[in-house]
Amino acid sequence: MILIGESIHIISKNVSDAVKERNLKAIQDLAKEQAEAGADYIDLNLGPAKRDPEEVTQWLVNTIQGVTDLPVSVDTLNPIAMEAGLKVCKKRPLLNSASGRTDSKELMLPLAKKYNTDVVISVLTDKGCPPDIDSRTESIMETVALANELGIPNEDIWVDPIILPVSADQKQVAEALEFINILQDLLPGVKSTVGLSNVSNGTPEELRGILNRTYMVMLGRRGLYSAIADVLDKELVSLNKGELPDIVDLIYKTMDGEAIDMSSLPQKEQDYVKTARVLMGETLYSHAWLES
Repeated sequence: MILIGESIHIISKNVSDAVKERNLKAIQDLAKEQAEAGADYIDLNLGPAKRDPEEVTQWLVNTIQGVTDLPVSVDTLNPIAMEAGLKVCKKRPLLNSASGRTDSKELMLPLAKKYNTDVVISVLTDKGCPPDIDSRTESIMETVALANELGIPNEDIWVDPIILPVSADQKQVAEALEFINILQDLLPGVKSTVGLSNVSNGTPEELRGILNRTYMVMLGRRGLYSAIADVLDKELVSLNKGELPDIVDLIYKTMDGEAIDMSSLPQKEQDYVKTARVLMGETLYSHAWLES
């Protein structure tokens, strides 16, 4: 699975302070650390980028490119910031992201065509996040059709089903697995991506890692192409590289409904089984799911 390093995010105080102070080293250290950890792309998440969008975005893209040859995922809702960033990308970037929202279809999709980028298209619409698989499907089919009309082929499109926190909407977490599973049948040739850490938003910090790691393995089995993720989580990267086959096998068995003798497993492996059951909706989420 392609991993897109998530650490350069304007919501982080360290990143926000570094941008305000034009602290080149702080940003470059984050970029280098993620590259060395195994990232395939560096995500640059600027959010709405309301202040000096062109100058800030170009400074950040150039700062990152000063220390790594990895392609950049320019991640912002601001089309002015987006275009400024795309202009200075040395390698083919990822436009992250367009969506089914009217403003995005009118302003973001044309940028993907103009700069010949890969583009993330999420299922979001003017009404927000679709509540079920059928409405997600309807949204993405419509937006991808528009992208095709603009000359963007399926092979350049990365579909994002939008992952919601398991603590807030456990049903949709399980449904996203099914959406990824059917995506290639719906839109042959498209790729897929998720904001992986969204699944653990709102959970205790010490529990976020196992949720993210378990869900990555589950989504990967269903055909997920890429994930915006914490590549500084060494165990997550190891799982992605296939270095922990026993844990992957246990997660697969849980997904298949196989009987598992929990008493025969070490605690770490028990935790992965319990977490997979929560993410599948078989066990009701609570902050204490590992203690049951």
